[in-house]
Formats: sequence, structure tokens, C-alpha cells
Amino acid sequence: MKTYRGFESHSLRHPHIQQRPASSLEAFDINAIDGLSVHSRPPEFARIQGFHLGDFVGKIQPMARVVNKLSPIKVAKLTTPGLYGDGNNLYLQIAPSGAKSWSFRFMVRGRAREMGLGPVALISLAEARVRAIECRRLLLDGIDPIEHRLTQREAKTVRGKTFADCAEAYIEAHQAGWSNAKHAAQWRATLSTYAYPVFAETPVGAIDLDLVVKALKPIWTEKPETASRLRGRIESVLDYATTKSWRQGDNPARWKGLLENVLPAKGRIARVAHHPALKWRDLPAFMTELTRQEGTAARVLAFTILTAVRTGEAIGATWGEIDLNAKLWTIPEWRLKKRAGDHRVPLTDPVLAILTRARAEAGAPAPSAFVFPGGKRSAPLSNMAMLILLRRMGRDDITTHGFRSTFRDWAAEATDYRHEVVEAALSHAVSDKVVAAYRRTDFFDRRRDLMADWARYALSVADSEGVAS
Repeated sequence: MKTYRGFESHSLRHPHIQQRPASSLEAFDINAIDGLSVHSRPPEFARIQGFHLGDFVGKIQPMARVVNKLSPIKVAKLTTPGLYGDGNNLYLQIAPSGAKSWSFRFMVRGRAREMGLGPVALISLAEARVRAIECRRLLLDGIDPIEHRLTQREAKTVRGKTFADCAEAYIEAHQAGWSNAKHAAQWRATLSTYAYPVFAETPVGAIDLDLVVKALKPIWTEKPETASRLRGRIESVLDYATTKSWRQGDNPARWKGLLENVLPAKGRIARVAHHPALKWRDLPAFMTELTRQEGTAARVLAFTILTAVRTGEAIGATWGEIDLNAKLWTIPEWRLKKRAGDHRVPLTDPVLAILTRARAEAGAPAPSAFVFPGGKRSAPLSNMAMLILLRRMGRDDITTHGFRSTFRDWAAEATDYRHEVVEAALSHAVSDKVVAAYRRTDFFDRRRDLMADWARYALSVADSEGVAS
């Protein structure tokens, strides 16, 4: 009879065992056999259903798993650094410093891993055993307990992201690219006033159509411009949250195919409010009146009108952007409303006269110095200065920005300049994407002629030197 070869190392020459009849197949505990110890890998080999050791025939039951080796008293008394097993992969770990903690040690895909279950001071032995059982159940389902815990924590963090948190994160991520330094403050003000009272602390993943409508509806008809701006900002924040995996699903602030079915279109509840503008035929008389005004505000208003730029572009001009010899003003892309490269502005003789006087008053200004400084030399003139000047002149019926419309109407009705040339002078974006893709010119030479004709017409009554005085 061949002996059983499952035992890897043990001398079976003289086992001191009690012989039994071959017909006996009753189970017995291997630990009861004096002088016999069995080492096997894997543990399943410890169960031997039938074997012959000389005249001995029997079967061995598997050894019972030893668990709950520790006790609360033993845990409290142990002080020697090391690992102390309790069973079910649970270990008491004592650090060299004496700190005690629970550890769950296991194997996943042939890789040994260890997962902390908490300090003994906070987690009792009974609680640690419950946690160890939960981890073993995960392993039984093929789930790594460590990866499962990380996933749970990440999900909890995402659930905790409120709309206000996401809005602030969006502003921080984008404000460096905004040309207007006040843009971030305007964003926060709009959201704080209208959106936050409704869902500031609501998890961003829970923002739905009803909440968005609740924020928009009170101002949708009364303040359509503000409501439209608010809707766009909420939509941007929610899109950002989706990109960051903080929420899923459709954007409830989207207009097309969603809010358009719930709220009336903006065009049906309010006419588009254009900036009050001066009629182009009245411009020469107005410029004559403007030459009689004193102060920086009068000069920067004339500069703004004659260059047809936006208010912020004019008051934010620095000497580093101005080339008097080349009669050129280059506004960098980051200061423009339209982000499509720098905008070159040809400088006419009346504009050069204004700049020459400003430079003389500034002495030898640094390139970063503002052409039209405010009360503090380090800050530009206030964007309200020109509006206050208009009110002082008794012209509450017009705005500074409205002079761009005056220029546009004059070019369309009194000149033969092409539409593209005039739009380029106003630094307008090309609406047709195909045309924009193939356009390789900013019509600078034609615009130099256009702006010269504009200045000539605007000052046809006023003395061009008087504008700079």
C-alpha cells in the first residue's frame, strides 16, 4: 500500500498511534494523536478522507479555525511592540511608541495588503471584530476592502459638494482669464443675490429643474437681463461640476430644449435695451460743446469717441500700448471683450494731440503707467467719470458706450466703407465661423482711412486743437 504523499515534511516511521480495524472509518481529531504533527500547504490538505499508515485506517477532520484569541483584558495588558492575531484576519498592532491600533491583513490577487481599522482608544475589540467580518464579506465578493473604502470616501466628498462650493471653484478657475477684474465680483454678487438663497447649500448633484426655476422665476419678467445672466452663470457652474464628476445627468439650467419649455423667451417679455446713443448728425455740435469742458474726463471722452473703443479699453490704456511715432495703439487680447488676438487702433492727428498733451503732463511715464490716471497715479480713471461729465453737460439721454452706435450709424449712412471694415474698427467678433476661419486681415490700412474720416466729420465744427486743450 502506498503512503499518502500530501505531507511535505514529516517522518512517519514510528508514529505513536492507536491501531484501529480497517473497517473503522470514524473521524477523530488529529490533535489527539500523540507525537504526530502535520505541515501542509495549502491548509485544505489537512483534511484527509482516507489513508493507510501501516495497519492504521481512519480519516482526519479539518482543524477548527481559531478565532477570538484576544480579550479586552489581554488587549489592555499587552505592551510589547508587534502583531497579535485575533482571528478572521484581525490583528492588534502595537507600535514601538506603545500606540495600539487594529489592522486587517489579507491577500488580493497574490498581493499582501494591510488595512487600518482604527486606534484601540476609539475602536473596541468587539467593534474591530465587526469591521473585520465586513471586510471578509467584501473579499468573499471579490472586492478589495481598501479600494471600497476609498470609493466610499470619494462618494461622500462628492455628495458634500454644495452649489456654493462649486460656484467658488468655478470662479477661482476662470477669473485669471477674465479681462475685467470686477467680473469675479459681479459673478459672486449675482449668485449671492438670486441663486444662493434658493440652493447655496444644496449638494450640486441634487440641483434640478425645479430649483433652477425657483431661482429664476421671481426676476424672469421683472429683470430679464439679470435673469438671463443668472441662468447662464448657473449653467456654467453646473457644467463645471459635471466635468469634475461632482454631478451627473443633464444640466437643468440649459435653455435649449429645457428651460425654453418652462419659461417665456426673453424676446417676448422685454425689448432689447440698447445703450442710449447720440444721433450721428448731432455729433459735430456735441464735440464743439465737449471742447469747452476742462479736465481729464473731457479728454478721455473725446479720445474714446474718436477711437470708437469701449470705455474699459480707453481708461485702461497704458503708455506701453501706445506708439506715437507709428501712430498706433495696440490693445492686448486680455483686455478685449472679443478674445481673437490683439486689436490695433490707428491714431488720427486729433487723437495724437490728446496723447501728446497727456504724455507731457505725465513727464516720463513708465510703460505700465495709465494714460488717463485717476486720483491715484497707480489706478486708471473711474469708468463713471465720463458718465458724470455727460450729466454735467445736461446729456442724461446718452451714454459713453452709445457713441459706438453713433459711429456705426454714421459709417453705414454717410460712407461707403465695407461692413467688414467698420466691424473690425469696432473690434466686433465675426459671427460667421466659416468667414472667421478664413479671414487673415484686420483691414488696418482701410481702417486708418475710416478713422481719419470719422475724426474729420466729428470735428467739422470744433477746432481739432481745442479737443486737446
